[in-house]
Amino acid sequence: MIRKLDEENLTYAFPEVSFSEDYVIATYQAKVKTSNIEKLAMAIADEQTTGTWIKVSADSAEKTRRFGSKLVALYEVPDIGCDYQSDEPPMYIIQIAYPMENFSNSMSSLMTILFGNISASGMIRLIDVAFPKKFIAQFKGPKFGVEGLRKVLEVPDRPLLNAMIKPNIGWTPDEGADLFYHACKGGVDVIKDDELMLADGPYCPLKERVTKFMEKEKQVYEETGEHSLYAVNISDSTEKVRENAYRVLEYGGNCLMVNVYTTGFDTLKMLADDPNINVPILAHVNFAGTMAASTYTGISAPLLVGKITRLAGGDFQINGHPYGKFPVSYKQFYRCFKFFTQPWWNIKPMMYACSGGTTQMAVEKIVKNVGTDVMLAAGGGVHGHPDGSEAGAKSMRQAIDAAMKGISVVDYAKDHEELARMLAFLNPDLKKNFDLMN
Repeated sequence: MIRKLDEENLTYAFPEVSFSEDYVIATYQAKVKTSNIEKLAMAIADEQTTGTWIKVSADSAEKTRRFGSKLVALYEVPDIGCDYQSDEPPMYIIQIAYPMENFSNSMSSLMTILFGNISASGMIRLIDVAFPKKFIAQFKGPKFGVEGLRKVLEVPDRPLLNAMIKPNIGWTPDEGADLFYHACKGGVDVIKDDELMLADGPYCPLKERVTKFMEKEKQVYEETGEHSLYAVNISDSTEKVRENAYRVLEYGGNCLMVNVYTTGFDTLKMLADDPNINVPILAHVNFAGTMAASTYTGISAPLLVGKITRLAGGDFQINGHPYGKFPVSYKQFYRCFKFFTQPWWNIKPMMYACSGGTTQMAVEKIVKNVGTDVMLAAGGGVHGHPDGSEAGAKSMRQAIDAAMKGISVVDYAKDHEELARMLAFLNPDLKKNFDLMN
């Protein structure tokens, strides 16, 4: 007969004990009013492993010992040290350890175990996960990552420049190829489809689009000596995504893009793990806000867009920054950047592509914040230049050069017409600083 204390301790442990036994430890934030937070926290832990709301006949102490999770830490913030008296629900930090044996290397099972049913249980938020080294060793992560992208593009140190085809949709392969040519000739390193672009739509078929863009890539390289990547949106129904990827490679494509938060993390992992797919993969961030935008529910942005997407194999990912049209806080920007790039055993760093109204004025600030191992994703900042996409790309490269040299963008523009024209267009008050013909 198991004593009551032993039975309870099957679902309770110190964090260090669980780490030593190869558990995956998830950290949750919970805003809930309850008279017994320990009971509630252990119920949450049970729900994600062997338990349910009532004792069942097939349950056993051995199953709980082997497959059950453990409540390893429980903190109240602030730690008031007495019964809570306010009408406002208190905030708790709960850490739950899950046996590594419960997981496979499937991203869908990973997310289900960490935040399945409990994601619908009120104001609870998954804010981080700590994985044992042997667990991470099962995953390949990015094929290219930061250094691989630099090697492919032959750009060893400066920030990379990305632009989207604008308008988002509605353009023909010929129109897109013309924009590609001028943007890349001006200095864009990576051109991407918009996330709204159909992989193989009737007005812009995949074969024609990729073929014509890659012809322009070769032409630009012959004229400038600089390579460019075309991140082709292959997002589609599940059974078509790999087929689309193979077709892009067949047509000479050199980069893929997938809307990872709608097609699924396992779709990204399938592409990244496939030995026949040896080109970089852009993981697009659209739809992530449905999971990461809330304060009290969902998944924290650094964990979701940084750690989880990086584990699944994204080489680079579009994400926000504080200086654009969809500004995120500096705190979130910096933390996400660290989750993209900090050392993680065998998993390569993923490149952060700063997007959402990235202009020439933002370059200096971004580089000062996070350094040069970053991509600047500028659609309007390139194609919105008063003299066209080629001049827009040149102006962005000039802004990058200014940041690399530690010169203010306004001072640098005094000797660089494309940059001066764009700065004056963005902020007419700056025009007095430049000697412009028009």
